[in-house]
Amino acid sequence: METIPFGTTEDGQTVRLFTIRNSKGLEISLSEYGAILTSVKVPDRDGKIEEITLNLDGFEAWFDNPNYFGATVGRFGNRIARGEFSIDGNEYKLATNHESGGIPCHLHGGEKGFNQVVWSGLPTQRPDALGVCFTYYSDEGEEGYPGNMVAKVTYWLNEADELVIEVSATTDAPCPVNLINHAYWNLSGQKDQEILNHELQLNADYYLPTDQGLIPTGVAASVIGTPMDFREPVSVGKRIDDDFEALKFGNGYDHCWLLDESDGEELVSAATLYDPGSGRVMEVLTNHPGMQFYAGNFLSKRTGLCLEGQSLPDAPNQPSFPNSILRPGEIYSQTTVHRFSTK
Repeated sequence: METIPFGTTEDGQTVRLFTIRNSKGLEISLSEYGAILTSVKVPDRDGKIEEITLNLDGFEAWFDNPNYFGATVGRFGNRIARGEFSIDGNEYKLATNHESGGIPCHLHGGEKGFNQVVWSGLPTQRPDALGVCFTYYSDEGEEGYPGNMVAKVTYWLNEADELVIEVSATTDAPCPVNLINHAYWNLSGQKDQEILNHELQLNADYYLPTDQGLIPTGVAASVIGTPMDFREPVSVGKRIDDDFEALKFGNGYDHCWLLDESDGEELVSAATLYDPGSGRVMEVLTNHPGMQFYAGNFLSKRTGLCLEGQSLPDAPNQPSFPNSILRPGEIYSQTTVHRFSTK
């Protein structure tokens, strides 16, 4: 593992950058600023090692990261309708820092979410992997959330060519939590090349329709007979412009799929992404209940896509969704694995 100074924030905090490599040539880089996954490099079918995420050049560039490249987002990633929720009869109001379809919502933790703070990074290891554990102490009232929260994100790179992301949190007051990594993937190794020819499989029979603000309606819909059906591999661009309400609301794919076999405990295979040109394959496994697939619709070009294991969007306001409220004495714990190979 290599640890180097990355930069200094405006308020004088020193930030380090960690780089981990395995014996196969895979490499990841990680920043204490935002607990950001700043780089992932893997070989193609011919052994050529290239960058497969969208990222930024230089430390200060990460201060302005409106697309959340590689970031850890929270306390609650994804959307909360109107920035409002209640717990045990207590009402909470968060920043409405985003809008879709002219409808405001709370997005990815607020005006200054976990992606814009400095975490404390600690190198760690286990028999099969090297990693970095990032810790952040979030004070009560930060971005309007209740309770003092301790959040941890550990990135591992192992000899099985897996990037493993483990997240956990504790709190001293009931609070919604949904810690997400927001990496954008482009398996071609060419950052300016669109991902529309990438082939995607999602192991999900149902997805969450939304309103124009991309807030789930609360009722799951079958993917059968719709352009939301990725149960068999299909190119991302094949149906992205179909005349279908969900795609119109999202300007393409920006929705949450319900993972068929998820029980919230065991890892399940959620998605497989394949780039025919490079031969790179990325399988995503998670114990989250949902998988958000975002096709980079609001980038200047669709040069990256997100596959995010997570709790369901707007879960604090959706009684039928799996619980997203963490209470004192409980531990929030979720894992997502990115398994790389070629064919």
